[in-house]
Amino acid sequence: MRKIAVAVSALLLLAGAGFPAASGAQTPEPQAAELDEVVVLARRSGAPMWTVTRGDTTLILVGAITGIPRDLAWRPDDLEAAAARSDQILTPQEGRASFSDVLRVIWRIRTIARMPNGQTSADYLTPDWQARLETVMADERNEDWRNKSLLILGFDLMQDKAGYAARRGGDDAMDVIRRAARRARVSVRPVGTVRGDELIDSLITAPQSAHVPCVQAAIAAAEQGPEAARERAEDWRALRVADVVASPIDRALNECWPWGDPEIAPQLRQQWAAAIETAMISPGVTMGVAPIRLLADEGGVLDGLKARGFEVVGPEWK
Repeated sequence: MRKIAVAVSALLLLAGAGFPAASGAQTPEPQAAELDEVVVLARRSGAPMWTVTRGDTTLILVGAITGIPRDLAWRPDDLEAAAARSDQILTPQEGRASFSDVLRVIWRIRTIARMPNGQTSADYLTPDWQARLETVMADERNEDWRNKSLLILGFDLMQDKAGYAARRGGDDAMDVIRRAARRARVSVRPVGTVRGDELIDSLITAPQSAHVPCVQAAIAAAEQGPEAARERAEDWRALRVADVVASPIDRALNECWPWGDPEIAPQLRQQWAAAIETAMISPGVTMGVAPIRLLADEGGVLDGLKARGFEVVGPEWK
């Protein structure tokens, strides 16, 4: 049950709502100076960030990751300052789950967490991938993993074998920005919502075969060992964006639920695209905190902005 809660909570993010009052400044000089200061803070921050400016509109995109080890230090000061001086902050989607949705998860927990009776991972993986899985799991004390659903097996491989701890790690960019926004009373809102019944349906109705890409990617991450998550976080801290996107952990997260779900993932991407489009025509400074792969992957947000002729200032992402 704990692993299901971890999976579902990936989208159940609490975010503030509303927009800040319009600025009362009357002269352009202070506005320009303040805008320049926010942009400078963003560019020297200890997290991958990009700025796009058009007229009196500035968009700051923060490439966020989860699962940063507790003992991995990075420089959040300038990120905090940039967040506090933004006019609004966009965060990842939140899931709207009702009490009945939670009851459905509890009622169907076996469907989500376990294989159909008599089946194992070998019924879905090719002999080569099954052999690689057997090698990764060779030191397990029992054979319980063979009967776990491929969805849960994928999460277990990332957590137990590749060192990825989404909810037990140190502060990430989203944590830092939320605190800074609360202190500065900056408006924070999710770019969209996903209905709880849709999330639960995707967990309950997807066939085991739909999770094969997730497990394969998780096996590849597990083969890198418990340092895989740390290496990804160190690349993120050092602004080696292409290495983060190419990391086995990041690839696995992209293949697993919800980003690997054919129904949910398009909603997430479309909502981000719409929010960024609105931000680009809104005066002032908008900060968007998005998964780094969504921004920097081939054909992602940054590629799209550059293709439209915008100057995207920040670390290399290819």
